[in-house]
Amino acid sequence: MDQRLQKILSQWGIASRRQAEQMIIAGRVKVNGRIVQLGEKAKVDLDKIEVDGLSIGPKDRPEPIYLLLNKPMGVISTCLEPRKRGKVLDILRAELRNGKGIHPVGRLDADSTGALILTNDGRVTYCLTHPKYCLPKTYQVWVEGHPQEPILKLWRQGVILSGQKTLPAEVRVLKESNSSQTLLEVVISEGRNRQIRRIAERLGHPVLKLHRTAIGQIKLQLPGESVLPIGHYRSLKDFEIEFLDDQIIESKFS
Repeated sequence: MDQRLQKILSQWGIASRRQAEQMIIAGRVKVNGRIVQLGEKAKVDLDKIEVDGLSIGPKDRPEPIYLLLNKPMGVISTCLEPRKRGKVLDILRAELRNGKGIHPVGRLDADSTGALILTNDGRVTYCLTHPKYCLPKTYQVWVEGHPQEPILKLWRQGVILSGQKTLPAEVRVLKESNSSQTLLEVVISEGRNRQIRRIAERLGHPVLKLHRTAIGQIKLQLPGESVLPIGHYRSLKDFEIEFLDDQIIESKFS
């Protein structure tokens, strides 16, 4: 069966789909000795696929790596950054940055901080970023002012953004400061571009600070442990990897 090459490279854990597209555009990928163009397909069981002159296949998939990073402010959660700003991959040790195919799963804005998964497992990337899979993500959000219950109710029910209503959200007040600021906990199951910031702005309470604390069961602070410091990362625990595997299994039957 023919499959697009960027999909093959992602499924084999060679690179994220976006990285694979860039590799193809750069002329680094060959099929049966010929440099291919973006959009071309290959037969995984028949064609010889090469990246940077090295023949690859499912057996060449590197050992799966699963990391949780507490992303700092100002760091970009992409692999390619033409403006030369700091990237999340720059935080990793050299042996993890080079030749492992590790990439961030989804994004956090440069001006947001918190939990970000990095992996070389293309299955996880696809499952956690595809719009049809609704994995809850938890945020602590400082906003201007003190939003009243009717405003919070609107947010919980969904708000129209770009002509489409957002999915229901969990929103609760954690703390109110004397300086007319409020700390909210927000749990959403979709990831539209700058969604929380756009909703808060529309409801009259602009975001001052946004920090993601959890992606499903994967959290910056595990029971009995300290919070993972900003700018640090750790390997996922076995139960967290099992959680990701469960998401993949559920996605196949949804």
